[in-house]
Amino acid sequence: MKTFRCDCGNYLYFENSQCLACGRIAGYLPDERKLSTLEPWAENIWLATSNRQSYRQCKNWLDYDVCNWMVLERDEHVLCVSCRLNQLIPNLAEPQNVTLWYRVEQAKRRLLYTLYNLNLPVVGRAQDPEGGLCFEFLQDINVRGEFDNAVTTNQSVVTGHHSGKITINLREADHSARIEMRDKMNERYRTLLGHFRHEAGHYYWNRLIEGTSRIDYFRELFGDERNNYQQALNDYYKFGPPSSWQEQWVSTYASSHPWEDWAETWAHYLHIVDTVETAHDFGFRIQGCDISLPQAGVQMGNDYSTSVVFDTLLDDWRRLSVALNALNRSMGLDDAYPFVISGVVLNKLRFIHQTVIQVNRQSLPAFIPSQNAVTG
Repeated sequence: MKTFRCDCGNYLYFENSQCLACGRIAGYLPDERKLSTLEPWAENIWLATSNRQSYRQCKNWLDYDVCNWMVLERDEHVLCVSCRLNQLIPNLAEPQNVTLWYRVEQAKRRLLYTLYNLNLPVVGRAQDPEGGLCFEFLQDINVRGEFDNAVTTNQSVVTGHHSGKITINLREADHSARIEMRDKMNERYRTLLGHFRHEAGHYYWNRLIEGTSRIDYFRELFGDERNNYQQALNDYYKFGPPSSWQEQWVSTYASSHPWEDWAETWAHYLHIVDTVETAHDFGFRIQGCDISLPQAGVQMGNDYSTSVVFDTLLDDWRRLSVALNALNRSMGLDDAYPFVISGVVLNKLRFIHQTVIQVNRQSLPAFIPSQNAVTG
């Protein structure tokens, strides 16, 4: 994640819709991939100070204040390119759902920021009705306050992916409920953003691996995905991971099936890229060494041009993650990155990195917003 600054010099966070120092309105410009301050121009028309182009606020910003992305004035859509990917939003008759939806949208937009900056194809349902990317944010119908294990029948909504559709259980946006689930599942890390990155991994397995020349090498590294998926999950929940799971997998869940191994490793790749980019933009130095820009062999932004090889990315990440964990412990918090990257996992991450590079060399479309959305 890049850092952004207001015209007054104050730092702006990716989620900001206003500068807290000078009060200027700020919005994210997807076409420019930057957060910009805005000047009022006409009714719901704003002039971006960064490029002097005119924009409208996303309808979900105006109506619910859950978005801070802008829409080009000449664009006929009332929703931004992020919100157009929504097929189902929460029931807003329940007041607490607006807050939960806001948190979900924050995580989704961070995912999209990285996907666009990696120049990965984001193909919506308008272009691909059967397998295009879309999102559903649903809530359980069981008694409020309960948050049951996803493998039981008591939880009606399971976070997951199917043919491009990513479903997020809205209770994952409830901090106490998510921590309760994390403890039930004996997980050391569970975040909304992690869910989005994991489920996006399934989407990109279908887009970048299935039916391509990469499938053979995928099977060498991750295993044969043709093995019965449901049986593999049943075995995992019944018996748990192998005792030596850390030698081959980045997490216990990754050991359940090759598809989950890919999705977990993909999520970690996005964790690494986004966090290292943030550290680079803040000018971090660890043990006297600068943190380099984590490019995937392509330009990560309009003002970035230096390529960084995968080994440099991982070296930076190792040093940075150690420092992050130490800082968290100093604050009495859990480790920011409680994982070990073994040699086997390193090769899997390298394969994902190489896949991203190959996609860019093939010049696949980097920015294909969905043209419609249905809410309900």
